[in-house]
Amino acid sequence: MTRDDLVREMATVGEISKAKADAALRAFIDGVSVALARGEDVVLTGFMKLSVKVRAARKARNPQTGEIIDVAEKKGVRFKPGKSLLDKVQGKV
Repeated sequence: MTRDDLVREMATVGEISKAKADAALRAFIDGVSVALARGEDVVLTGFMKLSVKVRAARKARNPQTGEIIDVAEKKGVRFKPGKSLLDKVQGKV
């Protein structure tokens, strides 16, 4: 499903215009991005949890040269599906 497909689906289900659905999706994405940038978790009970995960700095080996290099600390986003989402995906609901 593309962004356009999602906007169309939101407009249909929510019985709103595609412009309003697009604005709502944009606001949702911006809100989630800002919260994660502040280091906050985003929890939609039953649906998902997004959290910032910090990967510690480490040493690694360049496979081409064998040289040991330092890899800096890195932040990533962790997604954990909620029970309701898992049940729907697995066809239990």
